[in-house]
Amino acid sequence: MTITHTYSAIAEKSPGRVAIHTESEQITYRDWARLVSQTANWLRSQPSMPNRVAILLPNSLAFLQLFAGAAAAGCTAVPIDTRWSADECKERLFISDADLVITSAFFKNKLIDSKTPVVLLDHCMEDISEASAAPLPTINSEHPFYMGFTSGSTGKPKAFTRSHRSWMESFTCTETDFSISSDDKVLVPGSLMSSHFLYGAVSTLFLGGTVCLLKKFSPVQTKEWLSRESVSVLYTVPTMTDALTRVKAFPNNPVKIISSGADWPAESKKKLAVTWPHLKLYDFYGTSELSFVTYSTPEDSKRKPHSAGRPFHNVQIEIRNAAGERCQPGEIGKIFVKSPMRFSGYVNGSAPDESGWITVDDMGCVDEDGFLYISGRENGMIVYGGLNIFPEEVERVLLSCPEIENAAVVGIPDEYWGEIAVAVIHGNTNARKLKAWCKQKLAAYKIPKKWVFTDSLPETSSGKIARSSVRKWLEEGAV
Repeated sequence: MTITHTYSAIAEKSPGRVAIHTESEQITYRDWARLVSQTANWLRSQPSMPNRVAILLPNSLAFLQLFAGAAAAGCTAVPIDTRWSADECKERLFISDADLVITSAFFKNKLIDSKTPVVLLDHCMEDISEASAAPLPTINSEHPFYMGFTSGSTGKPKAFTRSHRSWMESFTCTETDFSISSDDKVLVPGSLMSSHFLYGAVSTLFLGGTVCLLKKFSPVQTKEWLSRESVSVLYTVPTMTDALTRVKAFPNNPVKIISSGADWPAESKKKLAVTWPHLKLYDFYGTSELSFVTYSTPEDSKRKPHSAGRPFHNVQIEIRNAAGERCQPGEIGKIFVKSPMRFSGYVNGSAPDESGWITVDDMGCVDEDGFLYISGRENGMIVYGGLNIFPEEVERVLLSCPEIENAAVVGIPDEYWGEIAVAVIHGNTNARKLKAWCKQKLAAYKIPKKWVFTDSLPETSSGKIARSSVRKWLEEGAV
């Protein structure tokens, strides 16, 4: 079984249902199922069937067609970001060891120095249109279908793979815990390079819903789609949600918001719920390696606003101390997860061990009810005079200040203290006000010792702060 195996059944039951709706075209499930089969058969008909297929395209029906077709053929799809430089594309293609890369003529110049064979989109689409739509052979559900790259927020990116089974297990969470079904029209406004948005599109197609796909995120355009297309589900990240709030994008009809990719401040979530009480706000914590871990329902967010939520129905969590012993409720330790949704492993690197438990070195605790609270990542922790400071905790406090649009906290070396916390702020305020704000909510040693103000902060494709870029900027003389 594969992530695409439901397409034929959906096409037979509801042939005229719209599968994908973009700004310029629509496709029904009858045509979608046929097109995916043709794409898969075209790949399998190559003189040497590719094992890994890289895709360098913007958000489009063609991107989803090639991604789904590669998965159905038994290949591993490797999305390549159109925003990456030629050197970054070359690096990712080298890491992935892709057998070919499919792109348009517009992006071909990014591949000049790459040794990976290039196939132009127009040429392969012509061949695909003449390919067979015959049924495909059975693919082992443990076979990797997707290779992604970690965000690189703390260093160089690493490639990882996911199996068909891991995402199909995730689809059950989408059905069971988010209550998303074939009746839903799902708007995906962010880049498909982000696994959050890619998953939103692919899971919707698996379930038989309609994917509304934007070429790129625009608050105004997203507002138009929300009001015009009877959208019932919106995938987003907190920075996008804030932008949509500023343009009053949300309609009066109920919309289910699925948010992830970065911490969603409790104050922002509460403000959104008060202004648009008919919205259903779902927030979840997950990582590239772990997939879904915990989620908060609208009711959970009211009861436990600062929690990362409860475990998904098929996930177990343990908090362990440095000695590997299980922590008591409220005691901070390393978060370990046991789940059928975990990744297959890093490319040319480690894989999960046979125990089933895995950690990405995030730190946190659980309360008496089993709800998770995340402190931050162990390797991002700032050690200030022997005291531990989690940047994420300080950022949550800063982001709760109404005058701040975005904030990042990183550690820089200090001869006396070892490390000190530096806050980089995008907002209309000053250091004196922010120190006073932090003093109300944080221990004195956690308050940043230096403050830098900027017009913008670098972000990864998933909407997280690119800490390595911020730290590099500071090291180059910003402080």
